[in-house]
Amino acid sequence: MADTAVQELPAEDRIAAAPAAVDLRAEYVESGVKDVLDELDRELIGLKPVKQRIKETAALLLVERARRRMGLAHETPTLHMSFSGNPGTGKTTVALRMADLLHRLGYIRKGHLVSVTRDDLVGQYIGHTAPKTKEILKKAMGGVLFIDEAYYLHRQENERDYGQEAIEILLQVMENQRDDLVVILAGYADRMDKFFESNPGFRSRIAHHIDFPDYGDDELLSIAETMLSKQNYHFDDEARAIMADYITLRRQQPHFANARSIRNALDRARLRQANRLFESSDGPIDSRALSTITAPDIRVSRVFAMSRQEE
Repeated sequence: MADTAVQELPAEDRIAAAPAAVDLRAEYVESGVKDVLDELDRELIGLKPVKQRIKETAALLLVERARRRMGLAHETPTLHMSFSGNPGTGKTTVALRMADLLHRLGYIRKGHLVSVTRDDLVGQYIGHTAPKTKEILKKAMGGVLFIDEAYYLHRQENERDYGQEAIEILLQVMENQRDDLVVILAGYADRMDKFFESNPGFRSRIAHHIDFPDYGDDELLSIAETMLSKQNYHFDDEARAIMADYITLRRQQPHFANARSIRNALDRARLRQANRLFESSDGPIDSRALSTITAPDIRVSRVFAMSRQEE
């Protein structure tokens, strides 16, 4: 925690050493919280409700830190969180930024994030789960433990499942060492609700429940263009229009994973572009051709074929 020197002083000296006032706006900038939130805004398109909740959390933590510095009564907020939403909605990215934010404000020592799933925590035989879970917790101490698809820890239908052992260890650490570890549980919204119903211990320890909405068509197109731009690619005008049609159709088909599905689609488009350039090349190719995704690179996707079959 920050300001340990002030905290270790006797009460009367601590009050004397405390500042008379705190400029929260200056703290917001000087702590680096503004940089973290600005980066999050640049990195993720849309997600306004999520970004607003993160800003509100940052404001709470800034105020609590100011109260601590001024010698006012304060209590370390419960920082464990739940991120609910479909795949590809930015949950892992937000968790990374949250770890950075908490570190800058002095609420965690290191600011690193350890991302795990059930397989990293739960063993396959008696005596295997506790060492696995404790090893992960040891790595995560001082930072954030991000448990994706957390509901798989609990398999009610299997009486011999060892997930309950991992859950009990996690709950104990979340309560007893909450000053040195933040746990973020993530997964589909409906499954997370059922998970919390079956495990009230988790619900009571988590103060921040954040819902991640699906992206809209226009947001997904902007995400696609941003992804391409980072790799020095771009759509031509016709390809952009075809990509917009692709997004509309793909969202209606099974296993759609928001930004993750868009990334996969762009990887396939680049593959087709490379093959097209190689097969049609009979001389030098300029940088524009190497960097442009055209309509045929997208139109041959099976997403369009599946749509025609449904008609």
